Amino acid sequence: MTIAIEKSDDVESCLDTPIPLYAKLKHYVRSRIEAGEWLAGHRVPSENELVDLLAVSRMTANRALRELAAEGLVVRIRGKGSFVAVKKRTSLFQVVPNIADEIAARGGRHRASIVLLQEETCGPALADALEIDVGARAVHSIIVHIEDDLPIQIEDRFVNPAAAPDYGRQDFTATTPNFYLSAVAPILRAEQFIEAVSAQPWECKHLGIGKTEACLLVRRRTWSERGLVSSVRLLYPGTRYRLETIS
Repeated sequence: MTIAIEKSDDVESCLDTPIPLYAKLKHYVRSRIEAGEWLAGHRVPSENELVDLLAVSRMTANRALRELAAEGLVVRIRGKGSFVAVKKRTSLFQVVPNIADEIAARGGRHRASIVLLQEETCGPALADALEIDVGARAVHSIIVHIEDDLPIQIEDRFVNPAAAPDYGRQDFTATTPNFYLSAVAPILRAEQFIEAVSAQPWECKHLGIGKTEACLLVRRRTWSERGLVSSVRLLYPGTRYRLETIS
């Protein structure tokens, strides 16, 4: 649903203040969101609509929307427009959460898009990561996790078949890798690392983000009593997600 703007006295008074025009526009958009007039998930006016309705330049409109996205108030999806953001999603970093459960706990709807699910031969780096022999086979899955209609995570996972022999035959639109692996190879130990990265072009496409948007990357390996189970990269758009720790 698109939010309509009319050139009302309220708009005029907001713009008629002695601060930079892009900041006035940001204030106007923010005030509508914080007042609850523009609800989460609704499409905000485009740059062209802001230019036409509020008599600002395209550069001004672009800067205002870009900074609002960086501040987490709007989400910009390439090819679709800008939308009022929901509250930034949160994951507890020191646990191994199931993303479908996280989304359900927030009242959202989870679905998954399977990009890749196949066996591959391990080169030296992958064999080292999975603690298996070079030339051994591993199962590679790439899944985009979506909350309502917003992509929030790319899960790029390699699994040791000795620990989870049937992994490659699962329907991951009906369950998640986390749920399946936790059932067949309960976690005894995990290691995790987090860093800020830029997404690769194919990742930007699947997440619907621009190539300059910062992302959060979690690298995780897990072990069960059978040995190392999987090595996974979890990529989150920085404007849509945050990771927390508790003490």
